[in-house]
Amino acid sequence: MTTPKNELLFLALGGSNEIGMNVNLYGCQGKWVMVDLGLTFANAEYPGVELILPDLEFIEQRKDDLLGIVLTHGHEDHIGAVAYFAADLGVPLYATPFTATLIRGKLEEEGIADSVELNIIPMEGSFDLGPFGFQFVTLAHSILEMSACLITTPYGKIFHTGDWKLDERPVIGTPSTADQLKAIGEEGILALVCDSTNAFNADDSGSEGSVKADLLKSVKEAKGRVLLTTFASNAARLQTMGEVARETGRTLCFAGRSLHRIIDAAQANGYLKDMPKTVDMEAVDGLARHEVMVVATGGQGEARAALARIAEGNHPVKLEEGDTVIFSSKQIPGNEIAIGVIMNKLAERNILTVTEKQAHVHVSGHPGQPELALLYDWIKPSVLVPVHGERRHMAEQARFAKAHGVKNTLVQSNGDVVRLAPGKPEIIGQERTGRLILDGDTIISADGATINERRRLSWYGLINVAFALDERDRLLGEPQIRLHGVPIEEDMEDFLEEASAAAVKAIRENKGDFEKLRESVRLAVRRVATSWTGKKPIVDVMILETA
Repeated sequence: MTTPKNELLFLALGGSNEIGMNVNLYGCQGKWVMVDLGLTFANAEYPGVELILPDLEFIEQRKDDLLGIVLTHGHEDHIGAVAYFAADLGVPLYATPFTATLIRGKLEEEGIADSVELNIIPMEGSFDLGPFGFQFVTLAHSILEMSACLITTPYGKIFHTGDWKLDERPVIGTPSTADQLKAIGEEGILALVCDSTNAFNADDSGSEGSVKADLLKSVKEAKGRVLLTTFASNAARLQTMGEVARETGRTLCFAGRSLHRIIDAAQANGYLKDMPKTVDMEAVDGLARHEVMVVATGGQGEARAALARIAEGNHPVKLEEGDTVIFSSKQIPGNEIAIGVIMNKLAERNILTVTEKQAHVHVSGHPGQPELALLYDWIKPSVLVPVHGERRHMAEQARFAKAHGVKNTLVQSNGDVVRLAPGKPEIIGQERTGRLILDGDTIISADGATINERRRLSWYGLINVAFALDERDRLLGEPQIRLHGVPIEEDMEDFLEEASAAAVKAIRENKGDFEKLRESVRLAVRRVATSWTGKKPIVDVMILETA
């Protein structure tokens, strides 16, 4: 079992070789601290599942040595799993005020707010956890109060970036200046643990303040009702949209629970105080179409979000021919098809769509290569450890850093135990990591029996076969056969007749051993189904025995 001794260790349980589900551990002198505890969202690989959680078995086995969980910012891939694990881990949480407000809401929803210690740390605040000293360092990002961690240890200092960018016009908040970051570098930084999301981008991310001009132009040019969609967590973008509504004389409406949750949390912490007056969704249709601007969730194609329902026409907010939808967001890889479905539905109704390809209506919250180069120059790390990216992103950041003069880079994966000090940084071991799924109210393995069987059901379909036997194992009546998701829509009676005959033959040839009988019937019915469909459905056999 890995135990940090007189050394400084790093271990990612999530967020390396993937974008999302960030969980990072630092170990020193027998103790561990965790930085971020996020989740990711499921795709078609996990039918019936929405949320994927990290498998924390490694640290759960060592929770007596875990000192605390430090949260860099409030995005779901950094705090989303807190409510599912914090109580069991039994350690205090540390976050800035806005992030803490979002976390508290999650804890309250799960009914565990009273059993989890949540420490609110002021912006740029400091605190100690055993051999670790933490200082929050404010950086720009697409959410309020993004705070990198300057971690002081007996073996050197770590600058853990979290998600970040450089922005001279962030709209809300005051990120650390170049001089402040240079001063941190002058203290001597052992390791820079850095966001890799946009490592391939040759250009910088762009300033949040630069988006307003084209948003304003696009809304002014719109003839009818205007709907804008963006990431709900981007409070700075919401403030810009509020300014656009005011300057175009349109009444503002927010559609989507996550938007209201972010706005409430922001206003509770002193942000978004000058937003224009809004109306609720039910009041929108009472206003002239050219007098309304709706901000809605669902820009990533989420099926249950406001935009999808609006596109379907089953939402209180209605769009019609001549209206405009502005996507003030970037398509996250993997969401292209879902977004395309919504755009096509809008196009069928002659509703105009505007994206970042047609106007400057979005900027990224992650650093491109020019920003990475500046941070390397300012921080001057002895070693770069890329995180927050698929393998290609992390490998590219390592390549770029070397080309820019960073002498040592170490590309690791989830589960790799990295010794940062003493000596040359290197991977010294491997621990098991994995994924869990939240299925309803139950947390289970992402690749266990339940999800594997559900995949088989979704791929092949299910056939139920039930029959009764008397006390001498003779068949009573005819087998009852029901199909679920098996592609037989015509000639159903002929199929059922053939499948029933195959089942009867198997029953008559196998008596006495119920397990052998069940398997024979299962195989007989599946052979018939395969000959009809080319598929091998799951066949479930129920035997009833009468007294």
